Amino acid sequence: MMVETLNPPVDDLPESADRHRIDRLLRPRSVAIVGASDKPGALGASVLSNLDRNGFSGEVHLINPKRSEIGGRPCLPSIDALPEAVDVAVLAIPRAAVIDTIKALAMRQVGAAIIFSAGFAEGGEEGLAEQREIGRIAREAGMVVEGPNCLGMTNFIDRVPLTFVETDARPLGERAGIGVVSQSGAMACVLCTTLASRDLGLSFSVSTGNEAASGVEDYVDYLLDDPSTQVIAMIVEQFRDPQRFLAAARRARLLGKTIVLLHPGKSSAARQSAATHTGAMAGDYQVMRVKVARAGVVLAETLEELGDIAEIALRCPSVPASGVAVLGESGAFKALTLDLCEALGLDLPPVDDQSAPTLRAALPDFVGVSNPLDLTAQGLVDPDLYYRTLAALFADDRFGSLVAGIIQTDPVTVGIKLPPILRAVRELKPTKPLIFAGLDEGAAMPATYVDQLRALGIPYFPSTERAFRALKRLNERARLDFSVRPPRLFDAVDLPPSGGVIPEYRAKAILSPLGIAFPVGAFCTSLEQALVEAERMGYPVALKAQSPDLSHKSDAGGVILNLRDVQELREGWDRLWADVAAYDAGLMLDGALMERMGERGVELIIGAKNDPDWGPVILAGFGGVTAEILHDVRLMTPDLPREEIIAELQCLQQAVLLRGFRGSPALDVEAVATVVATLGDLMMAQPSIQEIDLNPVIVYPKGKGVVALDALMLTTPQAG
Repeated sequence: MMVETLNPPVDDLPESADRHRIDRLLRPRSVAIVGASDKPGALGASVLSNLDRNGFSGEVHLINPKRSEIGGRPCLPSIDALPEAVDVAVLAIPRAAVIDTIKALAMRQVGAAIIFSAGFAEGGEEGLAEQREIGRIAREAGMVVEGPNCLGMTNFIDRVPLTFVETDARPLGERAGIGVVSQSGAMACVLCTTLASRDLGLSFSVSTGNEAASGVEDYVDYLLDDPSTQVIAMIVEQFRDPQRFLAAARRARLLGKTIVLLHPGKSSAARQSAATHTGAMAGDYQVMRVKVARAGVVLAETLEELGDIAEIALRCPSVPASGVAVLGESGAFKALTLDLCEALGLDLPPVDDQSAPTLRAALPDFVGVSNPLDLTAQGLVDPDLYYRTLAALFADDRFGSLVAGIIQTDPVTVGIKLPPILRAVRELKPTKPLIFAGLDEGAAMPATYVDQLRALGIPYFPSTERAFRALKRLNERARLDFSVRPPRLFDAVDLPPSGGVIPEYRAKAILSPLGIAFPVGAFCTSLEQALVEAERMGYPVALKAQSPDLSHKSDAGGVILNLRDVQELREGWDRLWADVAAYDAGLMLDGALMERMGERGVELIIGAKNDPDWGPVILAGFGGVTAEILHDVRLMTPDLPREEIIAELQCLQQAVLLRGFRGSPALDVEAVATVVATLGDLMMAQPSIQEIDLNPVIVYPKGKGVVALDALMLTTPQAG
């Protein structure tokens, strides 16, 4: 029996399954049920019942060596008795019989297989080996395998439910639909139930399970080409082929389709690097989020939010980036909305009597013009007020969408308010989305009005908070600038071929020619050399121990600051070596980097990480002693335009310090953006760079630039 598990890591990724082969799985004309049964509750019996209930008109072949017939249908004794080239076989059998069954299906040229049984990769090394064998057989035979450890799939277009969950596949008809792709079978069922309860059309639902020979990327590609699918709702715990998914997400954006993703797993300690601050602060989950959002995916935080976003995206396919107007009927609701939308960052453009004369003319004198708007209870005595108000809001270009936060109370009240709202939409035919959100969840809202709202493309929410949260996610996507910065071309970058940690003095020698500013300094291997260089650069100076085996110098006493003269330099030199030896007697230093002390400024951290799955990201934020406590950083893709980099920096929690705070001057954000862009270009040009850490980076007042005080790099060995 299938159990819910997190997808375990698998070394062998499934190869891409082409559209024709997936067609045989998702739109079959012939089905074989291996392990067919008429016993109530048996998996094979449930699949057969689903096909009969939904009127499947294709061939159905039942296989059970112990039965000659089931429900008047003949049973075949084995897979060898199957006709060749059946489209899909459903395996309702124990795990122990799966390998031999897959081999037999391959011999009969069956196009696809669905494996319900569990205990494979999630069950240990033996199960993992068996799962890899399933993948090998499938690849060699050109067979698509869904699962193992899955709940199967449902094709709502043709009413083909190949799942053991009792399913009434309501036909999609001519409507646009939502395709569901989920590694979790249980959550796919829950999501489909949620969406169907809102009268949202579904095209396909696929539970991918352990993904032995097909993955979520295959089904997303398929759904992007499906004309009936407008929105793809996904629940994914692990992407097997992130780069392919990012390419699919970019294609979805160009096609005008929306991908909404729920990705469990915020607490990702795996593969976090301790070599640099950047590696520790840019965890896998955060890297995934910034990459998929940049590709155009809308991220949901909860299962409820996934359904809410998918509903708005389907009913209102063009949610613009411009602000939101809120039509309400309560002063308290107005205040609550202002609080919530400020916390969410949802833009509510302000209006008043002078700036909105059309709205002013639509309202009674005692109702003030504002956003959110408080109509009071006047609509009960003047129902046309809703029509007039909506007409004014529809015509105002400052608003890209509207939320009607209406008090429903009872059927009589609803019967007064809803007709003018519905009439406004029917007659005015607005081009901007309208979302109806009731304030009093549980009120007796007649189903006929909900049906009429939905028929007009108006999402109906029982809660305004849910509507605001979902709308914010879609607004964020609409605001994104998907243009990319032209990459800067570098001359040869002198990276060590052996890979590993590149200590500070060598990292600075690599990065300095690229335009990143560092303090005046010199690498010294003897006290005598240090004394000469100190005279050249001038006191005071700092000494920093240098070794590829000493990533965090301060922990070992390997940093001595503010040496003001020859005597202090002599003493500091001896103390540096003694402190490092006391920390680790076996640690060999290359020497010491001596640099002139500079002026104080605001400390930032700027770094880069090349994630093994998702590729490079850039991190920038506030450094210093609070860096690891507050994590006040922003992750960015390396190709962001400069203006987008600056916009990201202004989203930092302490960004007020960049703009000037309590009389302090504004800081050189442009120079910070230049460093971020330089690291981005370098990471894209040099895939062998695993991490770069500039910490701290001192930023000075506008026009004065930035200086990176420390630098550390981590590389992988270069081919050849």
